[in-house]
Amino acid sequence: MTAPAARPAPAALPDGPVLTGVGVGPGDPELLTVKAVRVLREADVVFVPVMAERPDDAPGPDPDAPAGPDGTGTDPGTADGGGRAEATVRSYVDGGRVRRLPFALDDRGGVTARRRAAWDAAARAVTAAFDAGAARVAFATIGDPNVYSTFGYLAHGVRALRPAVRVDTVPGITAMQDLAARSGTVLCEGREPLTLLPATAGPELFAAALAGPGTVVAYKGWRRHPELVAELRRQGRLGDAVLGRGLGLPGERIGPADPDDGDLPYLSTLLVPARRDTRGGKL
Repeated sequence: MTAPAARPAPAALPDGPVLTGVGVGPGDPELLTVKAVRVLREADVVFVPVMAERPDDAPGPDPDAPAGPDGTGTDPGTADGGGRAEATVRSYVDGGRVRRLPFALDDRGGVTARRRAAWDAAARAVTAAFDAGAARVAFATIGDPNVYSTFGYLAHGVRALRPAVRVDTVPGITAMQDLAARSGTVLCEGREPLTLLPATAGPELFAAALAGPGTVVAYKGWRRHPELVAELRRQGRLGDAVLGRGLGLPGERIGPADPDDGDLPYLSTLLVPARRDTRGGKL
């Protein structure tokens, strides 16, 4: 693992405050882009998401929500309760510049009051960093900041409080791409569509995508896994599917979609490749 390097001297200060959402990949610190590492190291402050504490009088957690920090479920993060994004960031950034932002990641579906309050508090924390003199602020998110990420909610709040803040993103490698590479699976070719969906959206959406001509990828399988497996079996696709558990982390598992697997991490990834009869048949 790469040791945190000394903070480089930025080539030039930005014209104004900049908030950058940085994709740090699915968990393996070696999968950060060169630009992601540079932006993280040049930032005055690097924020990372963690699970907000649940008040005693709050409703129970969403059964389809993560059970651990940063949406990691049972996936390991840092030893003191940080999430997967933080663990990855600390491979490259001095911990003194890393700050945690609590989000209500385990709330039930929809925009709850607790979730909205967490978004607002996170936006205030970021603007406070700018007010304290930070010119560059980064927010690290697993995968890509524009794909099922908390960053969009944070950026919306920061823009509302400080319209002058420039918001940028640095793309990251997604779990979908990592699983495709690790399993030797071609995601799409020729005229094939590629469908990415959250299993939490329900089995009907998954079934419709599976009936189409392209590859289907389902995120957040976790407790929906039996429903996904049932649909795979119904459409005769169970043997095609590849399941990734804990990608990029110690103890990761990549293999067939086991119907009896009842201990999936929240951020499991299911990949069902398109059926191809001949080379170039869909050009």
